[in-house]
Amino acid sequence: MQLAGKVALITGAGSGIGKAAAILLAKEGAKVAVLGRTDDDLEKTVEQIQSAGSEAIPVTADISQPAEMQAAVQQVVNQWGRLDIVFANAGINGVWAPLEQLEPDEWDKTINVNLKGTFLTVKYAVPHLKKQGGSVIITSSINGTRVFSNTGATAYSCTKAAQVAFAKMVALELAKDRVRVNVICPGAIETNIEQNTEHRDLEAVREPVQYPQGDIPLTDGKPGSSEQVAQLVLFLASDASSHITGTETWIDGGQSLLVG
Repeated sequence: MQLAGKVALITGAGSGIGKAAAILLAKEGAKVAVLGRTDDDLEKTVEQIQSAGSEAIPVTADISQPAEMQAAVQQVVNQWGRLDIVFANAGINGVWAPLEQLEPDEWDKTINVNLKGTFLTVKYAVPHLKKQGGSVIITSSINGTRVFSNTGATAYSCTKAAQVAFAKMVALELAKDRVRVNVICPGAIETNIEQNTEHRDLEAVREPVQYPQGDIPLTDGKPGSSEQVAQLVLFLASDASSHITGTETWIDGGQSLLVG
């Protein structure tokens, strides 16, 4: 058990990467708080963890709302008395559209969820992480870090790039407190994030580029799985990565090297 005695908070844990990470970290001994906005999905994750003999609680909150996130972190600490691992994973794709068609409120929503949500998640966790040290993992993306060819994904890509800058700044700030801060940058992963994506009028502005068949070289075009990403999260949460901080890791099967 790599995480025995540790307490983890995972946002966006009702499905996809967050759910897979919650299940794996719990299997490795962590007590896991699964945070999201949909009670039914959270309960399913909690039940799966508990049925395997591990501890988990559901925490309902909107990551873009300060009061809700402050209360959410306090709920975790009240439950288990500490916080060691924070996986700031929740996010949306938002609206992908030509710049002149992207509405200010659509821009704001993506920024508020992805970037402000990351800030709030980490901000309220920091006082508790400082008590004994810990690990923060942030889900960014290949978009905005290596890939800039997804025309229309401007707001999304800006948030993903900013998350990397945020992590590097905070990694240095928290190093003296033995709190590590790292970033994962997934490529195409089989999740349901497309459910909160709106693509609008992109054909006219997208560059007409054709890639070789299968744009993920390592798997001949097959997307990665949430479980594969969870293994990276486990590594960054565990003592196996004890000398790693302020670092981004791409997990995309070489996709960003081909289509960037």
